[in-house]
Amino acid sequence: MPIIQILFIAALTLPFVWASPAAAEGEKIVEVQVKGNRRIESAAILNVIRLKAGDILYADKTDDDLRAIHKLGHFQDVQAVTEQSDKGMVLYYTVLEKPVVRTITFAGNKELTVDKLKEVLELRQNSIFSTKDLDKSIVKIKKLYGDEGYYLAEVTPEIEKRTPTDLDIKLTVVEGKKILIRSIRFDGNRAFSDRKLKGLIETKEKWFLSWLTGAGTYKEEVLKNDAALITDHYLNNGYINIKVGEPTVKLTDAKDALEVYVPLTEGDQYRIGEIGFKGELLEPAADLRKKIKSEPGEIFNRSLLRTDIFTLTDSYADKGYAFANANPITKADPDKKIVDLTFDMEKGELVSIERISIAGNPKTRDKVIRREIRVTEGELYSATGMKRSKQNLMNLGFFEDVTIATAQGSTSNLLNVNVSVKEKPTGTFSIGGGYSSLDGFIGQGSVQQANFLGLGLKANASASIGGSSQTYSIGLTDPYFLDTRWTLGGDIYRSERDYSDYSRRLLGGDIKGGYPISDEIGTFFMYKYEIKDIYHLSESYKNLNSIDPVNYPSGTTTTSSVFGSITRNTTDYRLDPSTGMINSFSAEYAGLGGDNKFYRIATDHTWFNPLYKKLIFSSKITLGYVGEVSGPVPIDEKFYLGGIYSLRGYKARTVSPLTSQTVRDVNANTSTNTIYLGGDKELFGNAELSLPLIQEAGVKGVIFFDYGTSTSSSYAKMFDSMLMSYGGGIRWASPIGPLRLEYGVPVNPRKDIDSASGRFEFSIGSMF
Repeated sequence: MPIIQILFIAALTLPFVWASPAAAEGEKIVEVQVKGNRRIESAAILNVIRLKAGDILYADKTDDDLRAIHKLGHFQDVQAVTEQSDKGMVLYYTVLEKPVVRTITFAGNKELTVDKLKEVLELRQNSIFSTKDLDKSIVKIKKLYGDEGYYLAEVTPEIEKRTPTDLDIKLTVVEGKKILIRSIRFDGNRAFSDRKLKGLIETKEKWFLSWLTGAGTYKEEVLKNDAALITDHYLNNGYINIKVGEPTVKLTDAKDALEVYVPLTEGDQYRIGEIGFKGELLEPAADLRKKIKSEPGEIFNRSLLRTDIFTLTDSYADKGYAFANANPITKADPDKKIVDLTFDMEKGELVSIERISIAGNPKTRDKVIRREIRVTEGELYSATGMKRSKQNLMNLGFFEDVTIATAQGSTSNLLNVNVSVKEKPTGTFSIGGGYSSLDGFIGQGSVQQANFLGLGLKANASASIGGSSQTYSIGLTDPYFLDTRWTLGGDIYRSERDYSDYSRRLLGGDIKGGYPISDEIGTFFMYKYEIKDIYHLSESYKNLNSIDPVNYPSGTTTTSSVFGSITRNTTDYRLDPSTGMINSFSAEYAGLGGDNKFYRIATDHTWFNPLYKKLIFSSKITLGYVGEVSGPVPIDEKFYLGGIYSLRGYKARTVSPLTSQTVRDVNANTSTNTIYLGGDKELFGNAELSLPLIQEAGVKGVIFFDYGTSTSSSYAKMFDSMLMSYGGGIRWASPIGPLRLEYGVPVNPRKDIDSASGRFEFSIGSMF
């Protein structure tokens, strides 16, 4: 740093010194004035001093005034001087204002933008200069570079005095080369290998893809948290005396990498000894014992112990004891290496709900929120009811966030429940497009409102036009019809779709309803009436139609059917589940009038389970059967698998029984065409692993294994035609609808139908 610059900064930090006019002490002041101020108005300075015109001058009073002026924080020097005038003695307070930073510029920064650097500055343009703030800014800039791996970065300030009170600051950065963590070593670990412990922590060693993943970057706060992660792992595996020392980071002699050392002392592994209960027991100890998961003889697990505490307190809270405590008393026996557990139960006072208040819902009616709340004013408090209330409100999809808190009521045994919601847009208007491997390109427009009129009504009007399909629909559903728990709604729709053998046009409508048996179990019922037209027959299909018009129909028919289903959903968040199950059973009967007669039954089961943090495993299986009712099942009502929604890697609607037809054209040339007949039985499912790639944007990666078949053969032979595939892809909750880009590879491709190398499955936009 230049010597002139050092002297200048030193001058700015010298202790404040003032001159006091002791020689004039005892004289009367005829006027008080301020000199030297440029930015600060005189009135602001005179407002803080005590001496006024007409007062007698005393040194202690001027000293107090000088201190008061200095405390304003705008001046680096303040003096009091007296002068004689024709009228008498005039007291002048002469000030020297602190310099103001007019510009802040950067030089030498390549890896970090100016905007990024300005975010951490303590100094601001057009603010008073402070060497302390300058030093803090330099430290923060160096830390910012360190968080990106540039630990040797240096920042040099240059201060240019534009005027006596205006400064320009230039910060020159010498970034140096990027330095990453070469090795992470643990000292004292016997129970778990270095590799295992490295897998637990967020800090990682550098590798050839560090430029993409950020692995190898040292961040102090992350490394400190890693010590806590290691401690948790040991405590969850019985090492109750684990001690993790302060991690140290060293720069290699060549100054080209970092080395991290983590010392630890494991101690011995302990198991659970006796488990007991004491205190205020609302149930026999044997019954409480059944509620917890800890078992004698098992390895001590602090995480499991914490879960047991929550379970016990919730069991008390569900009986109205909102402030119950389950205090675990541990007694370690170093000789036997066991820990005895005793839960000391305190029930506290029996609590009821006095009032439920709702805030943050300018659009959504209070009753829409209240009907999802599972605690009631005047009734006993319930911990399970509180948790279920939040889950129900989030599952509505109306809110970004829901907070349910309790506050003291009018007496000690009453609680007020405060529900605070943050609404999010629930209506969408979109004109856009999409693509699916089934329908090709699609142009679509839709108006949807999931919270119509703030009453929770679901309204929609939509249209989509694609290369092989057209769909138009309008509908309205009230999930709490007439403020009951019944759901009632209806739709009118029209669709056209081109298949390989024929085209189908539908015009129909439905009336639907449902009733929730509980928060997890719901029923659904629907009556629909459709007018169906099968036209544009292929030559092969025409041949079959002319031979067997019953099984290969064409023309206009009608369908009148009733549908019913029951579903149990135990997932945590229905819009994007991570744990729980969805089990459903459905049945449809077509025969209440109309031309088409059939019945269909299906069952569907999906399981979600978090394996590690946000890594979610899911498994699904679907079985279906469609049967005859006084006539063949219509060909378009049978089961067809293949494509992105069932069996990836196989062409859509091609996994089904088939037949071949030889067709002769006008030139007497013959060709063999395949007609897909559909099956009366289907079985398909998958196993998937999904992991967020960009969580803030809703981007996930997925790998999958699919299996399935559609057949008309016996159940015993169903597995003979089972097809399988595997692959991976990306999913994105995009603004115009869900996007899926997935690649499936058939395990057992069919000759002349499937590509052994696989196929892309792509879908974007809401498919109607």
